[in-house]
Amino acid sequence: MSGTRALPVPDGLAGERVDAGLARLLGLSRTRAGQIAADGGVRVDGREVGKSDRLVAGAWLEVEIVEPAPAVEVEPEPVPGMRIVHDDDDLVVIDKPVGVAAHPSPGWTGPTVVGALVAAGYRVATSGPAERQGIVHRLDAGTSGLMVVAKSEHAYTALKRAFKERTVEKVYHALAQGHPEPTSGTVDAPIGRHPSSDWKFAVVADGKPSVTHYELLEMLPAASLLEIHLETGRTHQIRVHMAALRHPLVGDLTYGADPTLAARVGLTRQWLHAMRLGFEHPGTGSWFEVASDYPDDLAHALETLAAGWR
Repeated sequence: MSGTRALPVPDGLAGERVDAGLARLLGLSRTRAGQIAADGGVRVDGREVGKSDRLVAGAWLEVEIVEPAPAVEVEPEPVPGMRIVHDDDDLVVIDKPVGVAAHPSPGWTGPTVVGALVAAGYRVATSGPAERQGIVHRLDAGTSGLMVVAKSEHAYTALKRAFKERTVEKVYHALAQGHPEPTSGTVDAPIGRHPSSDWKFAVVADGKPSVTHYELLEMLPAASLLEIHLETGRTHQIRVHMAALRHPLVGDLTYGADPTLAARVGLTRQWLHAMRLGFEHPGTGSWFEVASDYPDDLAHALETLAAGWR
């Protein structure tokens, strides 16, 4: 069973937890229903809810059901250039190079963060599907920067909740084509699968709520260096929102960037870096924050633009 179901909450499910109510209503296991909610697939009156939230009689329930992909085996594989930024009993923070996916998935044959950690002897949380154990958020393979992976079960639960409740500070630097007007602002536009290309995403009326804040850091010839704060964490969110503003990221040919500009600054991927990550540490309760420098390819592109090109 896959697709989107929309229906009112029956009186008999009033006060039920979302996972229990969905299980009864749609004939799913409670575990499966809870996973759908954890993946952001359940909305009540347009608001995304978690598995432990309570249902209200008569509220409009929307459920996006996607058949789970078959399990993919984790292949231990060292990743040159993947730096451990922080390591303790609860979590490990890595600085992910470009060309590395967060975890194995059908069709991906390259290296992964999970595989690199296993190869290095790290034990991570066992919560979640086997190929995604410890993964509480993701970066695109073509995006570099900071990722946190849970090592303890407590940290996995706490960090998943923190990302869902948007209490994590996620700061990116991005190089966008042209000069956005205004130079700072907010993009609040829903994102879903592209209507004609299901391998990419777009701003669509029935997409999931998505909010991106941007601010100009430096104006360069033909491009602008932006600092970006994410409220939500949709797949390709920054790339889609900047393309919707007609300022795609430099090098992001998937979303309409100029290939000539990308070639002139030596980029073979989008100019996007997860620069800073902050959250309440699940072990200490104190605010924890890490930062990352630009990798060589992004630094070179900036220097080339700043020096001027012809």
